[in-house]
Amino acid sequence: MSIEVRFLPDDVIIEAEIGEPLLQVADRAGLSIPTGCLIGFCHACEVELDDGEIICACISTVPPGQPKFTVNLYVDPTW
Repeated sequence: MSIEVRFLPDDVIIEAEIGEPLLQVADRAGLSIPTGCLIGFCHACEVELDDGEIICACISTVPPGQPKFTVNLYVDPTW
């Protein structure tokens, strides 16, 4: 099953499979999420969901149970 993933601030929308790695979805959409350790420890890949929750994209997947999923990409100036 696929859902619509919307990446802000550029308003890029792409279809993704539930359980698909978020970094992979962003890459298919032509977007880059900065990464560091790739295990969620360094927090270089933090993104904000539409509900305000902050997650590490490197260890996150497209969640089930919703028809749309919004991810706000922002760059941490310390990285």
